[in-house]
Amino acid sequence: MTDDRDNGLDGARLPAFGTDDVELIERRPLYQGFFRLEEVHLRHRLFDGGWSRAMAREVHVRHDAVGVLLYDVERDCVVLVEQIRAGALNDSRSPWKLEIVAGLAEAGESAAEVARREAMEEAGCEVADLIELHTYYPSPGACTERVTLFCALIDSAGLGGVHGLDEEHEDIRVHVLPFIQAWELLHAGRLDNAMCLIAFYWLAAERASLRARG
Repeated sequence: MTDDRDNGLDGARLPAFGTDDVELIERRPLYQGFFRLEEVHLRHRLFDGGWSRAMAREVHVRHDAVGVLLYDVERDCVVLVEQIRAGALNDSRSPWKLEIVAGLAEAGESAAEVARREAMEEAGCEVADLIELHTYYPSPGACTERVTLFCALIDSAGLGGVHGLDEEHEDIRVHVLPFIQAWELLHAGRLDNAMCLIAFYWLAAERASLRARG
């Protein structure tokens, strides 16, 4: 167990509780399709002592996801993909979104394997070395999905066109953009998803050092 004092937390235990402080009463399936919806009944310890009353929560059970920002150090370019997104059909601007390459993990796949597979499927790009950035929950209040983000240093020469798997109804257009142009799109609100925002803010901080060593 890590001593929190080593992390500069002055001995405070953060978070205060762990998995042993939750009692799972019942887990009931509500829907099973590509994704799964469950109703979970539970109670948990309270910060002021004692236990909460039993409560019900709906949980969206999803596969873990992987995103990879493709960055060409020599050309100072990034590779983005554009495709229609069902969750953005009500977007007044457009349901077609500019994103980094991403996909869901299949059983037995490592996050790095997913990153390499998706880079080839979505952008026709071979990836060797990967830099792991973060692993995070996009919406832990209601969703089990964890996302792992990478940056891959690639050669963008010849990349472009339309990619994707027919059996997954994918129609994906590849864009190779100078970093500065992509950064302007981000600040204009056009790169409006969490993977893009997190990956690009990381790249903005690390870009100079990546280019120096590249």
